[in-house]
Amino acid sequence: MLKSKTFLKKTRAGGVMKIVREHYLRDDIGCGAPGCAACGSAHEGPVLESQPLDRGSSLCPQPHYLLPDTNVLLHQIDVLEDPAIRNVIVLQTVLQEVRNRSAPVYKRIRDVTNNLEKHFYTFTNEHHRETYVEQKQGENSNDRNDRAIRVAAKWYNEHLKKLSADNQLQVIFITNDRKNKEKAIEEGIPAFTCEEYVKSLTDNPELIDRLACLSEEGNEVESGKIIFSEHLPLSKLQQGIKSGTYLQGTFRASRENYLEATVWVHGDAEENKEIIIQGLKNLNRAIHEDIVGVELLPKNQWVAPSSVVLHDEGQNEDDVEKEEERERILKTAVNEKMLKPTGRVVGIIKRNWRPYCGMLSKSDIKESRRHLFTPADKRIPRIRIETRQASTLEGQRIIVAIDGWPRNSRYPNGHFVKNLGQVGDKETETEVLLLEHDVPHQPFSQAVLSFLPQMPWTITDKDMKNREDLRHLCVCSVDPPGCTDIDDALHYRELANGNVEVGVHIADVSHFIRPGNALDQESARRGTTVYLCEKRIDMVPELLSSNLCSLRCNVDRLAFSCIWEMNHSAEILKTRFTKSAINSKASLTYAEAQMRIDSATMNDDITNSLRGLNKLAKILKKGRIEKGALTLSSPEVRFHMDSETHDPIDLQTKELRETNSMVEEFMLLANISVAKKIHEEFSEHALLRKHPAPPPSNYEILVKAAKSKNLEIKTDTAKSLADSLDRADSPTFPYLNTLLRILATRCMMQAVYFCSGMDNDFHHYGLASPIYTHFTSPIRRYADIIVHRLLAVAIGADCTYPELTDKHKLADICKNLNFRHKMAQYAQRASVAFHTQLFFKSKGIVSEEAYILFVRKNAIVVLIPKYGLEGTVFFEEKDKPKPRLIYDDEMPSLKVEDTVFHVFDKVKVKIMLDSSNLQHQKIRMSLVEPQIPGINIPTDTSNMANNEPERKKKKLEK
Repeated sequence: MLKSKTFLKKTRAGGVMKIVREHYLRDDIGCGAPGCAACGSAHEGPVLESQPLDRGSSLCPQPHYLLPDTNVLLHQIDVLEDPAIRNVIVLQTVLQEVRNRSAPVYKRIRDVTNNLEKHFYTFTNEHHRETYVEQKQGENSNDRNDRAIRVAAKWYNEHLKKLSADNQLQVIFITNDRKNKEKAIEEGIPAFTCEEYVKSLTDNPELIDRLACLSEEGNEVESGKIIFSEHLPLSKLQQGIKSGTYLQGTFRASRENYLEATVWVHGDAEENKEIIIQGLKNLNRAIHEDIVGVELLPKNQWVAPSSVVLHDEGQNEDDVEKEEERERILKTAVNEKMLKPTGRVVGIIKRNWRPYCGMLSKSDIKESRRHLFTPADKRIPRIRIETRQASTLEGQRIIVAIDGWPRNSRYPNGHFVKNLGQVGDKETETEVLLLEHDVPHQPFSQAVLSFLPQMPWTITDKDMKNREDLRHLCVCSVDPPGCTDIDDALHYRELANGNVEVGVHIADVSHFIRPGNALDQESARRGTTVYLCEKRIDMVPELLSSNLCSLRCNVDRLAFSCIWEMNHSAEILKTRFTKSAINSKASLTYAEAQMRIDSATMNDDITNSLRGLNKLAKILKKGRIEKGALTLSSPEVRFHMDSETHDPIDLQTKELRETNSMVEEFMLLANISVAKKIHEEFSEHALLRKHPAPPPSNYEILVKAAKSKNLEIKTDTAKSLADSLDRADSPTFPYLNTLLRILATRCMMQAVYFCSGMDNDFHHYGLASPIYTHFTSPIRRYADIIVHRLLAVAIGADCTYPELTDKHKLADICKNLNFRHKMAQYAQRASVAFHTQLFFKSKGIVSEEAYILFVRKNAIVVLIPKYGLEGTVFFEEKDKPKPRLIYDDEMPSLKVEDTVFHVFDKVKVKIMLDSSNLQHQKIRMSLVEPQIPGINIPTDTSNMANNEPERKKKKLEK
């Protein structure tokens, strides 16, 4: 049966066009109930159970299916995902509305419908002859959809009666819309609100905790006192932004101070790029990463960023007076120059809430169901939730979602989603840091794995098309110990004409991952492999990452090769790119390669190749540094794990060898050569990487720190910075140069991917290169896969596809990659921090030498070279007399009583694990030397504490 809609549309040219939309109606669409004679085998995919007896509902004791409306799906997805909820009919009308309103919820509901154990059935009601409804005149689309859902629910109940004479099966309509529920009951459809139904499930009381509390009025605090001003409606906000009254930007809360945030204003305007928001009422219920509308305050109300550290630790839920007192602390007398544009949040344009990990702060009131949840991320406010499981959830890591934030509530309202496990447990904490940094880490789906090659795999004649056979070359790889995802390998050989040939061979991942398939989409979503201390979250499935793409020794592998002809002065005479087949002759670690180069007795082909490569690498590095490339430093640490418990038993900074530098030089050269080639061929849509020059203000801290040691650091160009860092040496203080380089690293901007057609500035500041990209690590970076595809098209080794030459699509890919790389970095740091805590937990209290990196108003930030560990020594502690502190911002220096601390001063600190706050266990540092009366820890206790771990250590060493 065919329905058609006809309407007229005016064209740009002023003509009239007739449009006919055809809509096919069928009578062979199955209801999803097994054994239904009327439908036969019309239904495909997951079906409902014939006798759903798993839910004991006091409202509806007989067997039943559920049919939720759109709002239930949108807001109560956490309930629907629970294993207790099964046999749900998802209508096409509902699915389409969800798709239009929330992509994340749509993805979650698709995942649930694909889970065979859940028995969710998608019913195509819009194409079923008996359930399709046409929009009536004067009826809006919302009302029409509500009617369509009721019609489908009624049809189901009548249809299921035909199953058998004694059949009691019912379809229960679940809606939170009061009018819709009333209409359904009038029409004879059994209907309940989500809350009514969930509360009737007496066998699953824990489900109540997962209900989202939606009626903000119903959840208002009894006091009813209005704390916040009303948010402006979206229409008013948009008008105000257009007229310039308001500004639109991303709200970034502060980790250090819960009463302060920054709004990064969207657009290209140079002024008011960054607006400070200070005080509870001005923050006006905005949450980190929300898109907000901001009103700029008059200049006489502008403030300076606060250097006070304030964490929300109060137990009293709504003590707003106390907050106002704390706000006054922020407004200390400041220099006129320090004042920044200041504003207040007037409305929310888009909420960017996500599920948050954290812990329950159980209420002091006995039998209370209302508790505060403290997120692990200090930028997120505490959330009020209702739960009956408070005693079992104490000391556990849990996930909570925000539902809303009423005007008269100090905190937002939310609901419990999931229990992750015991706090401090290694598996639980790893899960938390992956979730908190939005690292996709679920196992690869069957759809993704289906695109992997069949095993056993060998190189075929078809694979060798457009490919050179380089298996005869003496190729080898050099990597960190334990590396299984080997991306790159090198070769070196003398040519008959007296020159040398050097090749960089990179795993040909793009041969296995074809554009647009599920494997490609998943790799693009993940963006990068994430390396945690004892776990790797792969970007591509293990069959590729550790086997078929990994350039292991003595096996044939497909590669993409960049081959140069050079003279002995490392000048490039010719460059060529080719897809190839290689067979690596050795997989070495950096230490093994170094040992071969240094050995007087080894003279085999591999060793001679390494020596030739090392010699050229030194020349290349010298040339780069002369051009102004920076050699910066960051203290990287390596953990030695116990083979049985996998706990860290030793911690030391990573040692860098000449061979690290050798590999790096050729990787940089390959990346630069490829960048030039793809930009030559695709000037508008090459994927490149740039590193912007930092603004001069970024260097202030470095310049001041060097000046305090009578050294001059010039920062006008990268070259002058590199040269002045090379000159900044102190014979009496050899570690000073490393400290300056660590500080210089902190001044840098983030390097980013971009599309060449969307930007004019290609320069890479740190490498002093006019153009740069990433080509050498396609197993662990998606950017490199795109670059491989571009290069393959450029040399005629592969065909192009539409998205590859669409600069807007490429810019979107770059945006996701930049986000994923940043998050991966943060997750890696969090993993190091957690393992450092485990290390000091077993080690006890330790005293070590440290150097001051930064001076704050009430603290010093120190670096401990032995462990590559950074921490803060506070001079003001709760319940202790406050010492006399004088802070000098110009020097910078901090005078504590009669002792003055400058940047780079050497101190001795005591390190211990502070577990007083289970959620934020942290390494505490306190001063041992220099001695300050009333501040120092008595040395005898630190010695006592030190003796104990020493005995343990000796035991471990045996």
